[in-house]
Amino acid sequence: MKKRHYRSFLSFALAAVMAMTAFSASVLADPKNEKASSWAGKKLSSIQAYVEDMQPGWNLGNTLDSTGSDETSWGNPRVTKQLIQQIAAEGYKSIRIPVTWDQHIGGAPGYTIDPAYMDRVEEVVNWALEAKLYVMINIHHDSWIWVSHMEKKHDEVMARYQAVWTQIADRFKNHSNKLMFEAINEPRFTDGGTTDHAKQHAMLKELITSFHSIVRSSGGNNAVRPLVIPTRETSPAQEDLNELYNNIVKLNDPNLIATVHYYGFWPFSVNIAGYYKLEKDTLNDLTTTFDNVHKTLVAKGIPVILGEYGLLGFDKHTGVIEQGEKLKFFEILTHALKERNITHMLWDNGQHFNRTTYRWNDQELIDIMKAGWKNGRAATAETDLIHLKKGGKVKDAKVKLNLNGNKLTGLWVGGEHLVAGKDYALSGEELTIKAARLSKLTASGQLGQNAVLNAKFNQGPDWRFKVVVFDRPVLGHATGTTEKFAVPVDFKGNQLATMEAVYADGKNAGPQDWTSFKEFGYAFSPSYDSKEIQLLPEFFKEVKDGEVQLKFHFWSGEIVSYKITKSGTSVTGQPVGK
Repeated sequence: MKKRHYRSFLSFALAAVMAMTAFSASVLADPKNEKASSWAGKKLSSIQAYVEDMQPGWNLGNTLDSTGSDETSWGNPRVTKQLIQQIAAEGYKSIRIPVTWDQHIGGAPGYTIDPAYMDRVEEVVNWALEAKLYVMINIHHDSWIWVSHMEKKHDEVMARYQAVWTQIADRFKNHSNKLMFEAINEPRFTDGGTTDHAKQHAMLKELITSFHSIVRSSGGNNAVRPLVIPTRETSPAQEDLNELYNNIVKLNDPNLIATVHYYGFWPFSVNIAGYYKLEKDTLNDLTTTFDNVHKTLVAKGIPVILGEYGLLGFDKHTGVIEQGEKLKFFEILTHALKERNITHMLWDNGQHFNRTTYRWNDQELIDIMKAGWKNGRAATAETDLIHLKKGGKVKDAKVKLNLNGNKLTGLWVGGEHLVAGKDYALSGEELTIKAARLSKLTASGQLGQNAVLNAKFNQGPDWRFKVVVFDRPVLGHATGTTEKFAVPVDFKGNQLATMEAVYADGKNAGPQDWTSFKEFGYAFSPSYDSKEIQLLPEFFKEVKDGEVQLKFHFWSGEIVSYKITKSGTSVTGQPVGK
């Protein structure tokens, strides 16, 4: 991701070995076996089993794929054997090791890869194989750095691409077939100026065909090594899925795996245009996408790896999406993939698994995903927030649960088991938390989170309800510049959901002016520790001089207006109304 500049033995194996295990990762289908390599109406169960055995997977992102001088240049520490072992201990069965080769490739005509760098890649690969992980390596950010210029520099790009894969194939040809090669990450050609889809598809086909020929003719285990073939931009759009299917069929090789990436419905994924809640458009996009992937590929015998997934807003901060909305999204996504037999590999550039402490930064998130790896599903709820207005009358709180086939076994606060009927009641999937209990939990009257209610189920992780007391936020006057401007805020227990920006005439202001709702983390960002909402430089780059009216929407339901005035690089701000 980052520059989002955003397995088994087949027909020629010994029958005795196949009797011992339905699937052996060391030897795969012989591509010369015409019966095994025929795609027509035949599901190739061996390579599908290989892919299913990889579930789940994890990406070692922003490390060997960094474009700086070494693997630490994007802020992550040097990879250790202990890190790889810990990922395996967490239950992951496969690891994708993205590799950017560009700055480590010598000049023409040899395009020799720096031996020290090749050794380092092999060292990390070997650690992963020793940890009994399936391993995927690729050509990663080279895709936009130089491969994208293929139309204008065809011969140079092809020569370099072929030289790189020739060297990789030779170095790893005797490695276990638990190691697979991915032809190229997110192959896109727009950075090189090619916007015509037909030309992009033609160039990608040429790259894939060349990659396939180089690896298959390089000797050793590469004759049957699993090869991972992407769509254009690794997109799951139907046009790209169709092209990928045709490319794989024409290669007529039973040991090929398709790959796509998915970061959700874009407005929800980055929190823009008012899509700060998980709603029908986001869910429809998810369902339609993976129905299409299954129909076009999996159902026709071509296994699929979701090589990267997550939410694009995570590139800014994992808090861009509210916690409960985030958990629901990942629970539904994980289940949808399991239903469709698609193996998934979490994109992690360091924001999920801490590379120093070897602990998860968000244990709730990993717990709900782990529940999706198993046979059942995790229970969730329509929200994880229960808001009570300070000084207001406390009423029963009603929340719809998404039980997903599970049973509620109880509610807990700390070590106290709440009493069904007295403290709470469940009718179907509607949970009612009684006013008397909420009053007791918020008796201190302090603003902010007063308590956490843990809903426990017969299986899967707890769902945590945060009981929050709030009052209307108070915004202060501010002065600053387009490079540094922040609105002082007494949040009074509130959490910011989104922000609108319009000019005095009602027209939308700022970047992405097709919507009044700006992108969280790109145009604005709250800081609860410093008690401010920052309006970021990217916001002001597309704001005209004059008055801009802002509306800050909070999860409690409060909406507070604010006015800023921009003159050149100077900005002032003042609250509006009460």
